[in-house]
Amino acid sequence: MAEVIGIKFKEVGKVYYFDPAGNTLQKGQLVIVETVRGVECGTCAIPNTQVPDEDIVKPLKRILRPATDADKETLARNKEKEKRAYEICKSKIEHFGLDMSLVEVEYTFDGSKILFFYTAPERVDFRELVKSLASVFKVRIELRQIGVRDEARMLGGLGPCGRPFCCTEFLHDFQPVSIKMAKEQGLSLNTMKISGTCGRLMCCLKYEQASYEYLLKHTPKVGAIVETADGRGEVVDNNLLTGMLKVKLDRHPDAAPTAFHRRDVKLIRDSQIRVNKAEREALKEIAEEDE
Repeated sequence: MAEVIGIKFKEVGKVYYFDPAGNTLQKGQLVIVETVRGVECGTCAIPNTQVPDEDIVKPLKRILRPATDADKETLARNKEKEKRAYEICKSKIEHFGLDMSLVEVEYTFDGSKILFFYTAPERVDFRELVKSLASVFKVRIELRQIGVRDEARMLGGLGPCGRPFCCTEFLHDFQPVSIKMAKEQGLSLNTMKISGTCGRLMCCLKYEQASYEYLLKHTPKVGAIVETADGRGEVVDNNLLTGMLKVKLDRHPDAAPTAFHRRDVKLIRDSQIRVNKAEREALKEIAEEDE
């Protein structure tokens, strides 16, 4: 076992383990730490705790000190400088006519480097931009291209449900989401209904997927052949949550489908849920990074 402290650098971000180095911290306390990027200011997310050795990657970086009033003033000054850097970079992007959109600017705590986060449809030759920015700020400049989901996380906003984005509230890592998930959950494959504000498939499709996969294993799918008390037939509709099926009976092909519960039928041959080529093409724009 090893004693560690969990530190995060974004309000909703990954928690990294650090060596306490004799410090005792409280949750929410600002702290100065040594990172691969240099000295940074983070927030204590997990106070001093013991974790198994196999859960950490050694050697751990050290906590230097709890943030002092002077450190907090430095952090505030950096936030003000980030606003100025954003406006300068934005004007230079327009000057050089680059096809990119600036999202966020971040100063390292010690002011030795400025990171500019941007989105772009293709690779951008920003060498002249970097030279121009370096001549203005006299520090190391780094430009990082991010995806539309990262952009949404940084900017924040409200999702189609009316609540703040999951990625800005609690979602630490983006999970793979596919069109098949939407189809298995019986959702309409309508771009407006299954895509988030970022333009990609909604992250929340992943939340209940395990439950739907379980129900799909125990519920005949549409197209399945089942044996019922009234004879054999084909499932033409199902409700995974209630377990009710509508079965078109072979002996009454022209009659309305009969309702049965899944426990009252015997599965003869199940069907499969597939996303056909036309559906993939129609939703390619929102799913190209997810499948």
